[in-house]
Amino acid sequence: MALMAALEADLRALSAESRRRYPAVKDAAEHAIIKLRSLSSPKEIAQNDDILRIFLMACDVKSVKLSVIGLSCLQKLVSHDAVNQSALKDILSTLKDHAEMNDESAQLKTLQTILIIFQSHLHPQSENNMAQALGICLKLLESNRSSDSVRNTAAATFRQAVALVFDTVANSENLPCGKAASTSLLSRASSVTDSVSRSFRLSVSIESKVALREELSKEGKLGLRLLEDLTALAAGGSAVWLRSTSIQRIFALDILEFVLSNYVAIFRTLLPYQQVLKHQICSLLMTSLRTNIELEGEAGEPTFRRLVLRSVAHIIRLYSSSLVTESEVFLNMLVKVTRLDLPLWHQILVLEILRGFCVEACTLRLLFQTFDMNPKNTNVVENMVRALALVVSTIQMVSDSSEESLAAVAGMFSSKAKGIEWIMDNDASNNAVLVASEAHAITLAIEGLLGVVFTVATLTDEAVDSGELKSPRGENDRIECTEQTALMCISMVNSTWLTILDALSLILTRSQGEAIILEILKGYQAFTQACGVLGAVEPLNTFLASLCKFTINIPTETEKRSVIMSPGSKKTEPLPDQRDSIVLTPKNVQALRTLFNVAHRLHNFLGPSWSLVLETLAALDRAIHSPYASTQEVSTSVPRVSRESSGQYSDFHILSSLNSQLFESSALMNVSAVNSLLSALRQLSSQFISGQNVASVAFSVQRMTTILVNNLHRAEPIWDQIASHLIELCDCPNPKLRSMSLEALDQSICAVLSSENLQVNKGNEKADQPFECAVLSPLLGLYSSNKNLDVHIGVLKILLHVLERCGEKLYYSWPNVLQMLRSVTDTSDKELISLGFQSIRVIMNEELSTIPVQFIDQCMEVTGAYGAQKEELNISLTAIGLLWTATDFIAKGLINKPIQNDNGSDNHNNIVSKDESSEELKKENVADYNKLLFSVFSILQKLGSDERPEVRNSAIRTLFQTLGSHGQKISKSMWEDCLWMYVFPILDCVSHLASTSSKDEWQGKELGTRGGKAVHMLIHHSRNTAQKQWDETIVLVLGGIARLLRSFFPLLQSLKNFSNGWELLLEFVKNSILNGSKEVALAAINCLQSLVSSHCPKGNLEASYIKSMLEVYELVLQTSPNYKSSSADKVKQDILHGLGDLYFQAQSLFDSDMYLRLTSILHTAIRNSKGSDNFENEVGNVSPVQRTVLEIIPKLRPTETLPNMWAPLLKDLLCYLIGFEATREVKDQNGDLNKETEPSTSFDPTIEVTTCGWSPLFVEKLLPIIVDLYVDAPPSERFNASPELIKGLGRCMNTRRDNPTGSLWRISLDCFNKLASDDFRTASFFANNNNNKMDMNTYKLTRARVWKEISEVYDIFLVGSCGRALTSDVLKADELIEMNFLKVLGDVLKCQIDAPFEILERLVTALDRCASRTGSLPLETVGLLPPNCSRFSLSCLQMMFSLCSYVSKDGWNSSRSQVSKVVIVILMKRCETILNQFLRDENSLGEKQLPSVRTEEAIFVLQELARLIIHSETAFSLPLPALLKETLSDKESCERVHLLVMFPSLCELVVSREARLRELVQVLLRLISSELGLKHLT
Repeated sequence: MALMAALEADLRALSAESRRRYPAVKDAAEHAIIKLRSLSSPKEIAQNDDILRIFLMACDVKSVKLSVIGLSCLQKLVSHDAVNQSALKDILSTLKDHAEMNDESAQLKTLQTILIIFQSHLHPQSENNMAQALGICLKLLESNRSSDSVRNTAAATFRQAVALVFDTVANSENLPCGKAASTSLLSRASSVTDSVSRSFRLSVSIESKVALREELSKEGKLGLRLLEDLTALAAGGSAVWLRSTSIQRIFALDILEFVLSNYVAIFRTLLPYQQVLKHQICSLLMTSLRTNIELEGEAGEPTFRRLVLRSVAHIIRLYSSSLVTESEVFLNMLVKVTRLDLPLWHQILVLEILRGFCVEACTLRLLFQTFDMNPKNTNVVENMVRALALVVSTIQMVSDSSEESLAAVAGMFSSKAKGIEWIMDNDASNNAVLVASEAHAITLAIEGLLGVVFTVATLTDEAVDSGELKSPRGENDRIECTEQTALMCISMVNSTWLTILDALSLILTRSQGEAIILEILKGYQAFTQACGVLGAVEPLNTFLASLCKFTINIPTETEKRSVIMSPGSKKTEPLPDQRDSIVLTPKNVQALRTLFNVAHRLHNFLGPSWSLVLETLAALDRAIHSPYASTQEVSTSVPRVSRESSGQYSDFHILSSLNSQLFESSALMNVSAVNSLLSALRQLSSQFISGQNVASVAFSVQRMTTILVNNLHRAEPIWDQIASHLIELCDCPNPKLRSMSLEALDQSICAVLSSENLQVNKGNEKADQPFECAVLSPLLGLYSSNKNLDVHIGVLKILLHVLERCGEKLYYSWPNVLQMLRSVTDTSDKELISLGFQSIRVIMNEELSTIPVQFIDQCMEVTGAYGAQKEELNISLTAIGLLWTATDFIAKGLINKPIQNDNGSDNHNNIVSKDESSEELKKENVADYNKLLFSVFSILQKLGSDERPEVRNSAIRTLFQTLGSHGQKISKSMWEDCLWMYVFPILDCVSHLASTSSKDEWQGKELGTRGGKAVHMLIHHSRNTAQKQWDETIVLVLGGIARLLRSFFPLLQSLKNFSNGWELLLEFVKNSILNGSKEVALAAINCLQSLVSSHCPKGNLEASYIKSMLEVYELVLQTSPNYKSSSADKVKQDILHGLGDLYFQAQSLFDSDMYLRLTSILHTAIRNSKGSDNFENEVGNVSPVQRTVLEIIPKLRPTETLPNMWAPLLKDLLCYLIGFEATREVKDQNGDLNKETEPSTSFDPTIEVTTCGWSPLFVEKLLPIIVDLYVDAPPSERFNASPELIKGLGRCMNTRRDNPTGSLWRISLDCFNKLASDDFRTASFFANNNNNKMDMNTYKLTRARVWKEISEVYDIFLVGSCGRALTSDVLKADELIEMNFLKVLGDVLKCQIDAPFEILERLVTALDRCASRTGSLPLETVGLLPPNCSRFSLSCLQMMFSLCSYVSKDGWNSSRSQVSKVVIVILMKRCETILNQFLRDENSLGEKQLPSVRTEEAIFVLQELARLIIHSETAFSLPLPALLKETLSDKESCERVHLLVMFPSLCELVVSREARLRELVQVLLRLISSELGLKHLT
């Protein structure tokens, strides 16, 4: 629909334009509009000629406007296929007419229409139509009247029409329409490398042979006619078919070049076309190439020459396989041109063509195969290379302009690197353009040579990819193939390498431009790599040598002087080793990088050529590490630190990294190549060993190590070469080299053994065994054969590192390793021993579980050897600790083993097995852990007798700790062997060595001198002799035995001969206590005591062991030790503590005899401590032994099974109180016991001290203990001991008289108060419940004795000591004590007691005597009485009132009634005496006032009488008349009867001057009246 609308619009425009002048056209247009509306598609329009005719009519009128509209409509119809093929002739006729018009727009429309016709279905099929259409274009192109735009459009239209014609030919002949690639399509601004690679990728195959065809289609014939006319026009002739005679040759040649380059398949397939190419086109080009004639006119123009050369290039590039002779002629002519004296622009054009051939790999390969490899033809490629090299060499022939040309060449390469293409200005003639032209020619020649280089490299890569050559990476092996490409590459290299090298090395030497250097070095790299892959040794080595020459720049003497004299060096000192300064230019850096790239690429092919590379790399390494090396931009005088900090030292870092990466990439090399590299390194190192060039040797060693580290997966085939060279370096005299080689050996061994590729199959004797041993063999060899100490040290350090990092991977090397470590202990060098021991420590701590079991015993032996060495004490101690660690490992193996069989036997009987069983164990890799454990024990036993105290003590401690920690895993038979092979023998050994040791004092280590005298380190007095040191060892042995007994006694006592061992132990303990030092004695005691405390509570200790220990303790305490008293006291203290613990823990095992023996031992200890009484005076305390006795006595309470032992115990303790004259039971020689004599019942104060040697302090502390024991004793035992206890307390209380400030009487008083009420309770309990078990007479006698002692105590202490005058400092405290004592007496009398009447009277009388003290004093002295005395008297008086007072029936009993009866009579008398004394004193004084003491006493009596209420039974005991008693008996209550007794005295007091007294008398009289029932009458 868009077409219809557009046509209708054009018709309307046409009608409007022709309305006035061309009515016929107008009518036809309107008619066509009507007709157009009836049509619906372009096809219908094509079938109807009316539409086309109107447009042709419009064109025929020759009006420009109408023609333009008509031609535009024709274009639309043709482009939409709306025109029938038959109308083509008319259309072409119309177009021909319009081409003759002078209007430019009409001509342009005509050319557009022709092009559309060629592109549409109207494409001319006949020769006339084709010639007419093309002729129109040529006519407009040739016409002088045509404008430039018309000519240009005509030329373009003709070119496109020709292309369409040949496209049609290709389609009709069924040929590919693809166009061949050409370097003309590639920009020269790209690098040569890119050009070669891209041209190789884009090229079509030119090697395939195609069958030629002679027959042509109709279209083919048209194309052939066109080709012939174009050739004729290019040759300067006329075109018969196209009817053209004056077209430019350049244009025709350009069209011809276009056809040749784009329609290769037509010329290769169609024979007529090929004939035209061979006979006409080639002839034309040969004629045009001739340079021996004068070129005139158009043929001499550069554009024409360029087109000719390009056409020749196309023929050579695309058709040389079919036009061999012609191509050879062309090539020889081109090469010849380069040697002729022609204009530069001409040479440049030729060089461009040659460069194009060189950078096209396919073209160059085809040329080389066609010509150079054919003996009948000329070596055109070789000639081209020589020609290009000759152009390059011209740079050194003209020395005047060479530098400018070189600079220009460098500039051109730099521009190309930036993407800028240099174009020659043909019109310029000045000198600058001349230099630029020369540089352009040289640049093209260099690029051509580089093109050859990169082509060789590209073809070599193709051969590698096709399998003809082995890959440099070793990715595939060589396979069967034709090897055509490989052979061609080798031939090309052999024919060109020397020429190329001379030219490239010349430019590389003379030029300084970065871009050109990079390109040339790329060429070096590519060609060298190709030579390596091809196996061209001589070219490879030559190129490598040339490349290495450009890597390191060692300045000449002139350059050195210029550096020294430079302005920047004026402020610096002259460099002493200026001869070693190296300056790396950018060229050097790039050359080094290229060398690295070559080495990376050819690492599998270099072989012996590695020497060249390594020498250069070694020099580079020296430069990198040289303080005077620098890049070109930095002066050598600048320090290295400054260079690094300024950021200009990056080149060195990059090169160093590349240097390292080269050797790290050796993992990609095959084994033979790696060995070649190692051989070269070894050769390089060997060259400098004698010269002492450490840097070069270091380079080789470091790179060897790097190679090994990166080839661990195949270390075995390369190890020997590395190890042998490192061993060789260890033997050289230079210590630096030895140190370096040891460091490298360390890194190498650790790397190999740490590698995951080293798999040790422990079940296979052949798996990796030789290699593992080979890896460590250098260490063993160096230590045994090398005599240098630093080598020995280095070897041991290496071994340490190996064990730390990969010890778990070792298997077969352990015997050799352990043997070497064992040999270290035989040296006297401390550093070697220390290093060797570090390895042992790593083995014992980390590798013990990974060592094969058959080597563990040897490992223990080596550890023991380090413990026994004498050089380093700390190492010996640590070695013993490692043995302890080993026992933990061995114990883990014992866990899974059966300890004992059913019959009690175990596997220990096979510890010393036969050879067969031992071999069987080794084969099964099963460890005999019993044997290993005994091996450790044997080592520790030997170390236990070492002369060094620290070592033997540590060994003994470890031995017993091991037995204690792992004893539960040891069988019974093993325990027997341990006891009799290790424990008891070490006890005897240590004891013997201690007894024979010296007692001479040691001098400490000499620290220096002062005043000419030596100054020694101080040694503590407890360690300053050998014997004292051995005593410490004995202590450890005893402690170890104690631990064993504590942990395993039940198991040990079940052993067969343990009883013998026990006797030996007790004998040793006894001797240790009696004859040893204090520490030894204490350890011996602790040995037994720890056994008791551990096993007695569990019931594991039999009574026989207890008796034996008691015998030892008794013997020891009876025998005086041979050491100082302070030490003896400490030993006795421990023995006493042991006795206490022994009884406390084993009391269930004690019988009466054992208990009596225990108390006998205790008595012996107390008796022996009697001689240390002066301790109290010096220290103010009891002696340590006595203090210990006091501590253990509470533990000796008899158990429930020994109730009859309470009495002996209490009696034994009471004999130590003051005043006792008892003798203790002792054993006679026959063992009979003598009865204890009865203690004296009388008390004589004068014998308190003379009859007893015990200090008051001891008695003070003993009294509370005795009382506590008495309270805890059974009632029956307490009953029998109470008289003596009360008596003893009383005597102690009486010490107040002689020592009122002492503590003994106070403590005794407290104890007496505690026992007073308790004793009565006991008596009451016994009387009520145990009369059937004891004779009544005995009971009564005992009770009477008890009360007698109590009454004596109260009578003596109360009357004699209480209420007396006291000093102010003790007044209050003692007064409280007296009051408390009085209160206790009152509490006793108020209890239910069985005291006889006379005892009660004595006690009450004692109270009355104390109460009468105030009243018995004369009036003159009573006022001087201290207040406490009067208060005590009143307290006693109040106590008597309290005893006879009746409160309720609850607290009243017969005993209380009896007491009240006794008290009331004495009390009334005392009250009457006090009141009468008051009246007498008052009357005697007259008006004077009585002393307050007297008044207060009387008032107190009256007040108490008023408050007193008595029981009726008490009332009848009063001295009243019989008549009054009868009268009172009839009364229910007699509470105040006692006032009747006092009535006479009261009556006399009514006249007293004391008002308070009279008031109280008045109250009492009223109470009497009430008691008698008297009342007022009113």
